[in-house]
Amino acid sequence: MKKFTVVVDADAERDLDDIAVYIAEHDSIERAVDVATKIEQTFATLAALPNRSAHPKELLDYGNRDFREVFFKPYRIVYRVLPKGIVNIVLIADGRRDMRTLLARRLLGA
Repeated sequence: MKKFTVVVDADAERDLDDIAVYIAEHDSIERAVDVATKIEQTFATLAALPNRSAHPKELLDYGNRDFREVFFKPYRIVYRVLPKGIVNIVLIADGRRDMRTLLARRLLGA
């Protein structure tokens, strides 16, 4: 089985940092570290079968099938499978947000 390389872009890295800071401030540092670690473990699984996941429904409404997503609820991890075996994590966000607007702005430049 082909092994993909998972790469986290700068925006997604900031997303993860922001999530951890928010949890540390509103819950505990231990919980923040635990959640961040579990999110990282979730996207690390994409090294094996990145095309197994669904396309974000909000992007399908725009006819865009370039991105896929996995979940560590309530967080959505949006990524793109690139040539040469690269999985690029582009967004990590709380799925309770207005995802249509966030995805359109960040990924489609709308």
